[in-house]
Amino acid sequence: MTNQFMTASQAAKKWNISQRRVQILCMENRIPGVFKLGENWAIPINAEKPIDGRKNAKGEK
Repeated sequence: MTNQFMTASQAAKKWNISQRRVQILCMENRIPGVFKLGENWAIPINAEKPIDGRKNAKGEK
């Protein structure tokens, strides 16, 4: 069985967030199974979008 991975750009489109946000999630180890190949992130194709723990504009979590 071959492992299938997607790039940060592909994950961004799939999850409807920016590529930079995906890269930050990868750097913060918020996506299980992610690793870096050269300058690109390899994200498991079946990875779930992490819950956004940042505060919203009203200061609520």
